[in-house]
Amino acid sequence: MAKPKDQAKGSKKGEAFQNEAVKREKAPAFKTMYNETIRTKLREEFQYGNVMEIPELKKIVVNVGLGEAIKNPKLLESAVKELEIITGRKPVVNKAKKSIANFKLREGMKIGTSVTLRREVMYEFFERLVCIALPRTRDFKGVSPKGFDGRGNYSMGIKEQIIFPEINYDDIEAIRGLTITIVTSAKTDEEAKSLLRNFGMPFRK
Repeated sequence: MAKPKDQAKGSKKGEAFQNEAVKREKAPAFKTMYNETIRTKLREEFQYGNVMEIPELKKIVVNVGLGEAIKNPKLLESAVKELEIITGRKPVVNKAKKSIANFKLREGMKIGTSVTLRREVMYEFFERLVCIALPRTRDFKGVSPKGFDGRGNYSMGIKEQIIFPEINYDDIEAIRGLTITIVTSAKTDEEAKSLLRNFGMPFRK
């Protein structure tokens, strides 16, 4: 028979487990916003006849290029660690696909790191980017509206990883930038821009 103290401990553990389960089941705010409001706005704006035509986020790729890692491999190690802290996912290491003699680059050399985010993790990251990280950029005046590729995808550069509050300035080895590519199902840049703008993406006018 369990003692009262043991029962109390078991009860607390059970409550903690249930609370954690509730947190996991709760949809990210940006995903809820898309399903409850953004889809309707886009359908009205572009007069889609089929709901399957309504654009949505497919994935977000966060990439850090490190050509200098050729001379100093430790830079890549710290970049991988920081990218994992920022995204919450383990990054992959990118290798050179071909050799370039002028840059002393050989095929297979490690030159960067990246993470691909999908589903809930993607929405959570996008919310932190729009609502927290970008506003922390020095002299921020909005993101460029020229980052679309003609196929409904948007890429932007971040000059300093320290705009993400998860990064402790005292722990980093160097200030480095990263590239974020947002892949959508939109058929045109106009539709993709409206999708991102409805999420609150602060495009410069």
